[in-house]
Amino acid sequence: MAKESLLNELLGPVVESMGYTFWGLEYLSQGKDTVLRVFIDHENGITVDDCAAVSRQISSVMDVEDPISQVYNLEVSSPGMDRPVFTLEQYASLAGNIIDVRLRMAFDGRRKFKGQLIGVEQEDIVLRVDDNEYLLPIELIEKANVVPQFKD
Repeated sequence: MAKESLLNELLGPVVESMGYTFWGLEYLSQGKDTVLRVFIDHENGITVDDCAAVSRQISSVMDVEDPISQVYNLEVSSPGMDRPVFTLEQYASLAGNIIDVRLRMAFDGRRKFKGQLIGVEQEDIVLRVDDNEYLLPIELIEKANVVPQFKD
């Protein structure tokens, strides 16, 4: 978690200075396979050229700052329709959407929840699953993604 915080502080301003929205990042280190996945967004959408430009800039910063000592793969992409959710502000802006949530530890006897995001209350998200509403503390959330809803 400390590594992700450091990377967010280092890379967020780089992405924002290029005119993109820094949506968030995932740092996945499993043995010798390490991936740094950076999500960027823009009101006009994201192209492959946008991802390449941000990737080059991030690579330069990472080479200078060297926050990851081992070999890693850098991936830059848009958050997509099934966008991951990282911050309370993002949860608030996505109220009304269906989301999948996986917790770091069990809450009310379970780690996985899928339901309608009602909103945010202080440091918790409010999620309606079936007929129940859950207040899930953001610090317990390991991963959350929007479930794409397709209209006919």
